[in-house]
Amino acid sequence: MSSIPEIKLNDGLTLPTVGFGTYKLNGNAGANAINSAIDTGYRLIDTAYNYENEGTVGKAIQRASVPREELRVASKLPGRYHSYDKAVTTIQESLYRAGLDYYDLYLIHWPNPKQDIYVEAWQALIDAKKWGLIRSIGVCNFLPEHMERLEKETGTKPSMNQIELHPFFNQEEQRIWHEEKNIQTQSWSPLARASEVIENETIGSIADAHNKTITQVILRWHYQLGSIPIPKSSSPERQLENISIFDFSLSDEEMGRIAELTRPDGRIKDQDPATYEEF
Repeated sequence: MSSIPEIKLNDGLTLPTVGFGTYKLNGNAGANAINSAIDTGYRLIDTAYNYENEGTVGKAIQRASVPREELRVASKLPGRYHSYDKAVTTIQESLYRAGLDYYDLYLIHWPNPKQDIYVEAWQALIDAKKWGLIRSIGVCNFLPEHMERLEKETGTKPSMNQIELHPFFNQEEQRIWHEEKNIQTQSWSPLARASEVIENETIGSIADAHNKTITQVILRWHYQLGSIPIPKSSSPERQLENISIFDFSLSDEEMGRIAELTRPDGRIKDQDPATYEEF
């Protein structure tokens, strides 16, 4: 088992600096993969209502080799349930699906600005936290103006914003804003398109210099940026590889070379939070 360093969110909850993504891990095979990750040392498990695998995550937690209180389990509210009453019910349903009494972290999956009711959803998360259903509340894919509005209208700012972040789309301006506001950055799709990353000569040369894999260099890059990546793998060997990143460091020059790989059109699916709608 590998030990992962922890950070503290602005509301006091501690989280590991690398988590485990579960998108498309379903059924018994998915639960087995999650159990393998827990056995390997992962303690932050990321799911979502729309992944349709909260039950799988819950089953894995029931079978887990560690107590529930040692884990940090996160899920997310889908866009079709942003209205206050629907959001409250959906949070409860998320817990029922997983067989859990609480989520450590619950996030609004997308702002859906055309609907313009994400503040209602946020108020539901605030209340669910007061009721003990959630320990920490945050968002995904929110732009600074969305988060500023949340704080202005409710008095509560997110503990985290999970955003698309990888070497081809490094979100520098948004990360700086998060740091100034004491909001934790988390990276989804931290490895971008695997086929493209594996062939990248810049990252490959850095990996060779450290006798590490390209994947390990990228995840170390996230760690040194101060963001929490959530890589997914059903392979025990790859799971261990993905958290074996704390025995080396990237130099400022190497971090800079990776930073130069970013590009304006670097999003994987062109999902711009200013316009994208998720339901």
